[in-house]
Amino acid sequence: MIFSDPASVAVVGASDDPAKWGHWLARGALVGRDRRTVHLVNHSGGLVLSEPTVRSLSEIAEAPELVVLAVPAAHVPAVVDEALAVGVRGFVGITSGIDEAVVRRIRAAGARILGPNCLGVYDAATSLHLAWGRFQSGSLGVVSQSGQVGLEIGGLAAASGLGVSRFVSVGSQADVTATEALLDLVSHDMTTVVGVYLESFGPGIVAAMAELRAAGKPVVLLTVGSSAAGQEAALTHTGALTSSVDVVDAACRRAGAVRVATPAALVDLAAVLACRTPGGRRVGVISDSGGQGAIAVDLAVAAGLSVPALSSVDGLPDGASRRNPVDLAGAGERDLANYARAVEVLARGGEVDTVVLSGYFGSYGEDTPSLEAAEVSVASRICGVARETGVAVVVHSMRPDSAAVRALRAGGVPVQHTIERAMAALGDAARLDTPRRPPAAEHPPTAVPHRAGYLAARDLLEFVHFPRAHAVTTAAEAGATPLRAPYALKADWLAHKSEHDAVRIDVTDPAAAFAEMHARLGPGTYVLEEMDTRRDVVELIIGARRDRSFGPVVLVGAGGIHAELFGDTAVELAPVTAATARAMVERLVCAPLLSGWRGAPAADIGALAEVIARISETIAARPDLAEVELNPVRVGPDGVLAVDALVIPSEQPSRTECAE
Repeated sequence: MIFSDPASVAVVGASDDPAKWGHWLARGALVGRDRRTVHLVNHSGGLVLSEPTVRSLSEIAEAPELVVLAVPAAHVPAVVDEALAVGVRGFVGITSGIDEAVVRRIRAAGARILGPNCLGVYDAATSLHLAWGRFQSGSLGVVSQSGQVGLEIGGLAAASGLGVSRFVSVGSQADVTATEALLDLVSHDMTTVVGVYLESFGPGIVAAMAELRAAGKPVVLLTVGSSAAGQEAALTHTGALTSSVDVVDAACRRAGAVRVATPAALVDLAAVLACRTPGGRRVGVISDSGGQGAIAVDLAVAAGLSVPALSSVDGLPDGASRRNPVDLAGAGERDLANYARAVEVLARGGEVDTVVLSGYFGSYGEDTPSLEAAEVSVASRICGVARETGVAVVVHSMRPDSAAVRALRAGGVPVQHTIERAMAALGDAARLDTPRRPPAAEHPPTAVPHRAGYLAARDLLEFVHFPRAHAVTTAAEAGATPLRAPYALKADWLAHKSEHDAVRIDVTDPAAAFAEMHARLGPGTYVLEEMDTRRDVVELIIGARRDRSFGPVVLVGAGGIHAELFGDTAVELAPVTAATARAMVERLVCAPLLSGWRGAPAADIGALAEVIARISETIAARPDLAEVELNPVRVGPDGVLAVDALVIPSEQPSRTECAE
């Protein structure tokens, strides 16, 4: 409770100057003085905000539970030492540039620090306001690595009528982490939905988001592409193909969270989820303008939603269209109650999961004051329909704020000023899923130790089918092969063989091909392999690597030498089940090629899914492996055959090639 409901706080650096941090922090601290003891510390003494101050913490009779550091960095070590000496156990580090040695002293004393370089903390339930800015009380919990981004989210939440239940700016996370701040919201009664901004991801973040989701508090995540989970240089195509956003999205799917791109999108989605999560993607649109209805439907489809045809429309006003979108055709103006009647017809019809009311409603009372009371009454009736049916209702109103808009929001119906933001939020809500526990491995991990080279990778990945092959070191050995022509000849030790011109296919004279390649690349182990001559195959890539923020991940995508060019991939945290692996394949743009494109026979997707799952289990169970890649994997009607493989250990001495 030290960072959410301390019995006493002290603001060190309290100031009477409104331009200084110490002024805002002191003013915020005094808001909660009916609940806790507040001490203002100013080295010059005197009054701050008409309240007496002390010159140092040692002048306070009892040690404050929480001390806010709002003094220049050069003065922080002395303040911290004094605070620890009198028994302080919690610090909010507003100041940037606090030395790591100071943080170590705090932790060694058994105390904790939030920050440093943070904007502070706010809790509406406990009247704790130790942060810059103003917050409107509400239901959105905010955890932000950037104070400014968090403050923007808080401001947007206030404008949307959502408000903030708790705000935690974690700053540098030198001690208290974002994971801890999120876990602390699980039992925070005022919080019904959580917004998170992070640039780096520490241990346990996925589990924390999943625990919030399981507690009925969905998480909306905002991040940036240059995060610490960003794309890592790697020897394999897999490393180049798994971007930071791909992995973050995979983490969100595992946790049952949703990633958005902007603070506004975060608040728009949070406003929907704070009221009720739509039960599916089916949207019914009601408008009092044919044009606005058509625009709404186009935006719904673009957001990944469905706009089903309606069969149960009895009770719609006379003159209104009976299809989706429903055009009231002036019925709303004739009788405002028709808006509520139309919402009720669609909500009770059982054919949609969300009803979107788009247009002029919310503006009548503003333009014609005599209609305000009637419009507010209709707004309340719409809120009642949403509560009674459990169907999500979202309103797009041309007025950003009116008595009717305020009544809708107060009654649990989110309102957006633009239809594009309303539909985008519903599209984001449709991506919200239940948390997925990491599956238990279905197969024991391979015990084959890692050795460099393609042949060694084949041995380690013993569950994968490869063409028949053997090692050759001389032209004579190549010429005496018992394998069936045509052949492929490869340099065993090179990773990206095509980039080194270290692979030959459709070889009919293996001795001559060996002599030519050996003359260019020098001595070493070469691999002679039977070519896969099956027809109707699709080339894919299956890869796995160890992400430094989220751990093992697995990837499937369009393969071959052009894998990076196409960038057609699906990524999940590893391990995955065969069912999840199949769903990954179905997300690929090239998926139709596997299902029998233009009369071709369908590929064995079941066998492909099993290989993906086994690769994911391998990377998850073998911390000694950094990356595993099969590329290309040739998938046909009769199964899966990998024709190249690469395994990289966690300690990789060279980033250019693996030599025996």
